[in-house]
Amino acid sequence: MRSSKVRSMIVVALFAALMTVGAYIKVPMWPVPATMQFMFSVMAGLMLGAKLGALSQVVYLLIGLIGVPVFSGGGSGIGYVAQPSFGFLIGFAVAAYIIGAIYEKRKSLLGAGLASVAGLVGMYAVGLPYMYVVVNHIMGSDMTVWSTIFSGMLIFLPGDVIKIVAAVAIAPKVAERVGLASAKRQAA
Repeated sequence: MRSSKVRSMIVVALFAALMTVGAYIKVPMWPVPATMQFMFSVMAGLMLGAKLGALSQVVYLLIGLIGVPVFSGGGSGIGYVAQPSFGFLIGFAVAAYIIGAIYEKRKSLLGAGLASVAGLVGMYAVGLPYMYVVVNHIMGSDMTVWSTIFSGMLIFLPGDVIKIVAAVAIAPKVAERVGLASAKRQAA
């Protein structure tokens, strides 16, 4: 029992660290950069399940909010909540939870793919409205709903699909190697 809790703490911390790595692998864009974080969020949901996957993302957020420079571009602190990208960071926790919850019920390659797409929808459902509000009401810019959808989602979708394919292909193999049962593929 105790080793199970320790193992859970270690994998949660590992995925929080991977989110930091993902934040530093970025392509600068406005109003939000393209990063590798969504792929690690997908992997967290697939490998850790709903609760631990989401917890790993929340731990990452809390570490950044207390001042450790883990966000994209080395950002940190409570003031980061006023960044247009912060809603997507919250969305990563939502995505990991959705992905884990769906995949726990349907452990197959198709289940992993469908769960990941559902998680992507969840991330955008949180991130896009947040970005719109920040850009329009905090930053004082004038961004339409259409330009929010275009610059916050449409230009990222091809990369997000590639990240989903990569995560779905990688997660079960990595999970098997490190002994995480939640991502092992079962017959469809």
